[in-house]
Amino acid sequence: MMKEKDSHPISFLVTDDRSHTLFSERFKATYHSTQGAVSESKHVFIQNGLHYVHEQLGQQHISILEVGFGTGLNAFLSYVYAKEKGLKIEYHSVEAYPVPLSAASELNYTREFTEAERCLFNQLHQQEWNKAEPISDSFSFIKHLTLLEEFKPSRQFQLIYFDAFSPSEQPHLWTKDIFENMHQSLNTNGVLVTYCAQGQMKRNMKQAGFKVTALPGFGSKREMTRAERFDSI
Repeated sequence: MMKEKDSHPISFLVTDDRSHTLFSERFKATYHSTQGAVSESKHVFIQNGLHYVHEQLGQQHISILEVGFGTGLNAFLSYVYAKEKGLKIEYHSVEAYPVPLSAASELNYTREFTEAERCLFNQLHQQEWNKAEPISDSFSFIKHLTLLEEFKPSRQFQLIYFDAFSPSEQPHLWTKDIFENMHQSLNTNGVLVTYCAQGQMKRNMKQAGFKVTALPGFGSKREMTRAERFDSI
């Protein structure tokens, strides 16, 4: 998730599905749901984001913008899904202040995967910033080291994973202005998904031009949000 620059430490937690998350001492918040980091990512971003764009909208070549590279979990699971479904992915991720490699290397997301996939997960973290590289023949990847407010994409996307810390922790990333930028960063019929379902956030999205849909949330969270760009003819 998108973080402020600071020297505050992060610590490990084991979530209910036994996958790791990290805890930010500055924000007093975890990077994922404590009910399951991998399970939450699959529900919010893969099932209701990537799967939706692939299956419901019929897309085979999908460009993704992720707000908050964080632990690399969303990127890794997107690669796994794309490999299983034969998709071609162009993946861009925005991160201001990365998780240290020493911490990333201890995350257990690849414990049930092959050695090759474990190496791929490490490659996501080790890859040079601001430089596009092919992770595989069908998955290209670039991490943009910048604040979200300063990010100027050179293309539009079909899908946005909006995975910043919550509005109570990073209110400046959930404003109408930010969502106007997100709206402009999407193709027509493009999709944004987020775990958040705050009322003011949804109003900001609607004011920015999105069609907003509430979906069942992960675990004990009642709702999550999918927002779509539909331009008038």
